[in-house]
Amino acid sequence: MTRGRLVVHAHFYQPTRIDPFTGGLPPDPEAAPYRDWNARITAECYRPNAEHGALAKASWDLGPTLSHYLADSAPDVLAGFADADRRGGGREAGPGIAQAFHHAILPFAPLHDRRTEIRWGLRDFEVRFGRPATAIWFPETAIDLATLRVAAQAGVKGTILAPWQADAPHLDRRAYRVDVGEGRHMAVAFYDGDLSGSVSFDASLTSDAEAFARERIAPRLGQPLADGSAPTIVIASDGELYGHHQHFRDLFLRALVDPTPGMPDRGFDVVTLASLLDEPDGRPFPEIHIRERTSWSCHHGVLRWGGECPDVHDGRWKAPLRGALDRLAGAADTITEAFAAQLPVIDDIWAARNGYVDVVLGLVGTDDYAAACLGGHSPADDRRRLAAILEAQRWRLAMFASDGWYWDDPTRPETAQNLLAAARAVRILDGLAGTHLEKRLVADLSILRSPALGMDGATIYRQALAEVGQPAPAY
Repeated sequence: MTRGRLVVHAHFYQPTRIDPFTGGLPPDPEAAPYRDWNARITAECYRPNAEHGALAKASWDLGPTLSHYLADSAPDVLAGFADADRRGGGREAGPGIAQAFHHAILPFAPLHDRRTEIRWGLRDFEVRFGRPATAIWFPETAIDLATLRVAAQAGVKGTILAPWQADAPHLDRRAYRVDVGEGRHMAVAFYDGDLSGSVSFDASLTSDAEAFARERIAPRLGQPLADGSAPTIVIASDGELYGHHQHFRDLFLRALVDPTPGMPDRGFDVVTLASLLDEPDGRPFPEIHIRERTSWSCHHGVLRWGGECPDVHDGRWKAPLRGALDRLAGAADTITEAFAAQLPVIDDIWAARNGYVDVVLGLVGTDDYAAACLGGHSPADDRRRLAAILEAQRWRLAMFASDGWYWDDPTRPETAQNLLAAARAVRILDGLAGTHLEKRLVADLSILRSPALGMDGATIYRQALAEVGQPAPAY
């Protein structure tokens, strides 16, 4: 038996808070004494973790909407993450893994959206960290077999899931593989629910990293598995836990993954997720089935983001909101395909959307990208129309960020952000195609109602627009 192994994974993510109409980040007085929540959480969490050096030993994913903010507003912090990835294993076994781009609940999404979200997330990782990702974090770990297959098709080798997402009565402390079809497999590390819950929610157990390692982790790694191989434990939690949700827990993370020299040997090693998911000597991991449409933060599958989940007091607004945005997305896609059909050199508009991430990341200009898609000396009007369609698609994707459905009431800023993304998309399309999609969107939103304040979704939509100085809909 070799030594037991520990993976400590931090899921770093912030939803986008930018104004879709201006690209600016509005201030938020509730984040005082900082200008906005992104600035506050960066100071309390992302910066200290990047500076401590723990990120070279821990496993982590950095959400693309967060990396975009850091690239613009705290590039030294993003550079700290990149340096940690290089020092922690580099191209083959670095501690960083990718994340699907907009933090959408992928089992709800049509197949072409799943492809785009995964490919955009992989491209963001490659640009930020200079290497392809070998594994990916699915938002809220929400998965089904089709989502795993799309990720495998994109070159992803593995992921992390919650233990209750395994369709099995018992899990050994090891990695598994899931047959996703087409002769492809996805390696899966199921995190330890007890230890992950202790780290996330029981501050009394995490005041002393050495004691936690000796008393809680080491005993579970002391016995070999039935086949004589070494056991592995994965601990997973929100990254914002380490310094923002719990002050000074960044120091706990550092001590847990990088013990002070001279301390007694714990009897196990801290490793990266990539090294754990690399099948040893070509021997495949044991095969396992997953529970479809499940997640880590809701024991009712993915119901929290689409229906009346028992974890929420009154979730009757959630299904109508998703229905309204699904209907808008369908109309947007119909217009997109109709416009693409007028541009004969565009063979696959969805492949063009997949590549548009380079515009979102600022690697290429909008007009230059449209020209590259159209080829040669394309007419300026064709370039303009293609660029407008792809920009509308950018925001049509963003309106499905999971945060808009997570909480108890649609009057929260997270839902407003989704509605602003929808407004940006719909106004581009109505202006381009002469349609009245916003009228239909307002009518659909009027069906839902805030449990706390009683206002309907159309009113919430109008208030969100007013907050960023945009004119109210003319309907």
